Amino acid sequence: MSTVDAAVVGSGPNGLAAAVTLARAGLRVAVYEAADTIGGGLRGAALFDSEVVHDICAAVHPLAVASPFFREFDLAGRGVRMLRPDVSYAHPLGGDRVALAHHDLDATCAGLGPDGPRWRRLMEPLLTHSDAMVDLLLSDLRSPPGLRAAPAVLSRVLLHGTRLGSRTFRGEAAPALLAGAAAHVVGPLPSLPGAGVGLLLAQLAHGPGWPLPRGGSPRIAEAMADDIRAHGGELHTGRKITDLRELAGARAVLLDIAPTALPGLAGGALPPGYTRWLSRYRYGPAAGKADFLVSGPIPWSAPETGRAGTVHLGGTAAEVFRQETANARGREGGSPFVLVVDPAVTDPGREVAGRRPVWAYAHLPHGSACDPLPVIRAAIERHAPGFTDSIVAQRGLSGRDYAAYNPNYVGGDIATGAIDLRQTVFRPVPRWDPYRTPLPGVYLCSAATPPGPGVHGMCGLLAARSALRREFGWPLPALGPVGAGTPAA
Repeated sequence: MSTVDAAVVGSGPNGLAAAVTLARAGLRVAVYEAADTIGGGLRGAALFDSEVVHDICAAVHPLAVASPFFREFDLAGRGVRMLRPDVSYAHPLGGDRVALAHHDLDATCAGLGPDGPRWRRLMEPLLTHSDAMVDLLLSDLRSPPGLRAAPAVLSRVLLHGTRLGSRTFRGEAAPALLAGAAAHVVGPLPSLPGAGVGLLLAQLAHGPGWPLPRGGSPRIAEAMADDIRAHGGELHTGRKITDLRELAGARAVLLDIAPTALPGLAGGALPPGYTRWLSRYRYGPAAGKADFLVSGPIPWSAPETGRAGTVHLGGTAAEVFRQETANARGREGGSPFVLVVDPAVTDPGREVAGRRPVWAYAHLPHGSACDPLPVIRAAIERHAPGFTDSIVAQRGLSGRDYAAYNPNYVGGDIATGAIDLRQTVFRPVPRWDPYRTPLPGVYLCSAATPPGPGVHGMCGLLAARSALRREFGWPLPALGPVGAGTPAA
């Protein structure tokens, strides 16, 4: 029997955001985490020695400074330094050719040659309404704020959600920059959801940037946990909830879990219709992860690549589209899209005694059991000859390994659900309130609810908003460092 007002299961960024919100509202809150450490996708570890910390899941966080939750929560005001590289991301195109998304829009346009004016025309209206665009795309998609950005956003999504979008450019660099950002959707491309994600991330590259937290991603989780404790909340690690009856007594239960795990927790209490909808929920392609401990910076063939916080390896836009679509259809092989981060480029303190972490993902078919190390090493070596010689230690996690590490990553799907048009709007089931389940007081708050994946905290915030209104009749509280500021909408 629970003695708290609200219980949160899972301590990923959305579970923590839900707990922060509920505790700030004055509720007695307890968070239950099955793992030994909090954070979910924000966890880190010293994998190969006792000093160099590796981010296990997420490493770079444009939405942790841009989302409505984090804008008010204010990580910087809590001592978390978000370090922004001058080049948000780079996209090598072979040899010494590389497309660079500078933080500075003018510098980006200058590097794109004749496509510079086209990139400016694409980005400037989005940058003018940057916060509104974020508010629109990171909403519950039922009553979205930020509608003043809608005309500029929707017209561009409709164009760049098809192959016609790439044809608006003359060269390879600009479409590659946009395709690389769109590939973060981890699904078939081009697509309308991919265009929305790509345009959002690309314009953020020129606004708040793509920052890394100084010291690694766990700093974000620690700041959220500190706030929960400061407002009377409890965090319990190594505590796996296997039955919702363990939480009986809590007026609200918020679940940061994969939606297909809910029937097991509910023990047959869900209505058959809702259970059928959950059974139709689909998961997307997998991520295969490589962690390297290296003896120096990555020796990129195009030296300017080394200025970027994030590097996309995928070739031309057409090649990115082809490989991402093949992954979504379950076809193994080819040259998968690879993301690479050398955190010490932006945060020199991540290098200790001449050794530094390198973080890399490859997009692979759902459920892949293949060791991603060879394909990721080869992709980096192709653009940075000599990289392999700098490796001191390494490990790979297949899609199946990732699912074992984090149960929300079903089949290795780090988005906790395929990102297509239907599942973007109707995550996880077609309901006006997607967070509320048919069980009294029980809500879903994982990335399987709108607005979907990313370290933005909005699934947790919006689920907490629903719970506060329905279970307690309360509005959202202020979330700033000292409880000041305007409550979120």
